[in-house]
Formats: sequence, structure tokens, C-alpha cells
Amino acid sequence: ERFEVESREAYRARDHIMKRLALATGERVADVGAGTGFYSILMSEAVGPTGWVYAVEISPKFVEHLSEQFDARDIGNLTTVMCDDDSVCLPPDSIDAAFLCDVYHHFEYPGDTMRSIHRALDEDGRLMVIDFERIPGVSREWTMGHVRAGKQTFIDEIEAAGFEFIGERAIPGLEENYCLEFRKGH
Repeated sequence: ERFEVESREAYRARDHIMKRLALATGERVADVGAGTGFYSILMSEAVGPTGWVYAVEISPKFVEHLSEQFDARDIGNLTTVMCDDDSVCLPPDSIDAAFLCDVYHHFEYPGDTMRSIHRALDEDGRLMVIDFERIPGVSREWTMGHVRAGKQTFIDEIEAAGFEFIGERAIPGLEENYCLEFRKGH
């Protein structure tokens, strides 16, 4: 429960974030760094019974928790995926969208991981990244010590992995976080 408390911006802004993500019925989406599965469940509802959600996690404890939670809720269009530290472990062209919420800054091998997401996306695939603003003198001390780099560095890294930067999106309720949209470059 401590991961999805009301004080977390990404939790409070969930409706606006999901609206911006604009998932359609039948789409396939990866919730990369799914954590508690909160967004995975919202995505499952958004894509409906003809769509599919991959809840991608690197932590065995989270994967176990996710599997138990999804089974208990009898969610039929959601699969947990145990990933590696350099790959999301999804097949090529298997998803229409990828979503990363407060997880990109944790990637140990961002280039390799983002290239694996790029491969997993179909040709018109899109990517949404939400992460923490890291601005010296502005951001909290926790953020400065926890988040390895600022927004422009992350944009540069994601573009270097083959993505086209579409833009930063204003999401009501996000103050310490930002939202970036990309599409699969060709």
C-alpha cells in the first residue's frame, strides 16, 4: 500500500494520465516497472477483453504479488513478465504502447532496456515516460540523491535508443513529475 498512497502524484493524477495515454480497445500495452500493478489494472480495463496488458517487473517479489493480485481479481487480459536488467523480455512487435511511471531513473542499462522496448513496439508504437524533475536548487533532496539525471539527459538517452521525441505533456496534478511522449522511430 505504501507505493500507491494518495500523496504520490502519479496516483492522484491517474485519471489524467490514463486519458493522455489514450489506450484503445484491443490494444496491447506494457506497464514497464509495474510495481504494485495499479496502472496495469487500469490499462486492463481500458483495452478491454480483446486487448492485452503485460505487467513487466524485475523484482521477483513484485512479480509474485502481481500474479496473485491478478489471479484473485480474475483478470483475463493481463500477464506478468519477469524482465532482466537490460531487457523487458517481450517479443518483437508485441505491443502498441509502453508506459514507464517513475521507473526510468532506475534502469541500470537504459540504452539496452530502451532498445528492447523499441523492438517490442509495433511500427506505430508509442511510449509515455513519467519521471521526477531533477533540478538543482528546486527539487527535493531525496530526488537529487535518488534520480540519476535530469529530463534532458533522459530524452537524449531515449532518442539514442531509436525513439522520436513528440513532446512534454502537461498533466494536471503533476508537480514533481513530468510526462514525456515518444513514438517508435524508423
